Amino acid sequence: MHRMSERTSAVRARGLRKVYGDGGGEVAALREVDLDIEVGRLTAIMGPSGSGKSTLMHLLAGLDKPTSGSVWYGDLDITAMDDHRLTALRRTEIGFVFQAFNLVPTLTVLENVLLPFDLAGTKLDAGRRRWIDERTAELGLTPLLARRPHQLSGGQQQRVAIARALAIRPRLIFADEPTGNLDSRTGREVLSMLQAATRDHGQAVVLVTHDAAAAAHADRVVFISDGSIVHDVGKTDASTLSEMVLELAGHR
Repeated sequence: MHRMSERTSAVRARGLRKVYGDGGGEVAALREVDLDIEVGRLTAIMGPSGSGKSTLMHLLAGLDKPTSGSVWYGDLDITAMDDHRLTALRRTEIGFVFQAFNLVPTLTVLENVLLPFDLAGTKLDAGRRRWIDERTAELGLTPLLARRPHQLSGGQQQRVAIARALAIRPRLIFADEPTGNLDSRTGREVLSMLQAATRDHGQAVVLVTHDAAAAAHADRVVFISDGSIVHDVGKTDASTLSEMVLELAGHR
């Protein structure tokens, strides 16, 4: 059984179930999942391929709707929201960091970082601009603000993606295999930056990964297998996490 947290939750899932197909072709991707994601912590979600970890992330982020169950941001049930309200919520409450970086190649580093504000039509006041300047400086991007993505290394591009995710001061950051295209040293640097977001700015980070070395940076690791949470552990070393993943894969 997984433990329910006494900490403040950034997002709460209750009874999440996701079924694809119908009739005899139904496949249950998630089965009655309850989960709290806590502020100020980096939570990793691990599991074998096809276990349901990406489906869980998509539901928590409001990118997909569950077959049944609910996802709560504070007192807001986002599963009851229409697409317009969900889009508005994601632009103000959620940051995303992906394996493929997803930067706009024709925009400069600064323009990529400010893109969420442009899309939302939000004017930058002095306080927001100061926050962005501080985050880009922390990430070592200040000398690179006029460059375009093709002029950056993979690690620098991922730093831009993190700065963009942090720019709106989101409640949550979802990081989907963020080190997948990086060498191990650069990957560790990126994970340290995500850790700093939780430690220094009180944000909640959800790291979806198959990489035990990446998950070892997390404060908490949630294991999904066949659509259910089967383990929920605190900070754990990479070798132990690898053994747990292999054990789960062997039982599929």
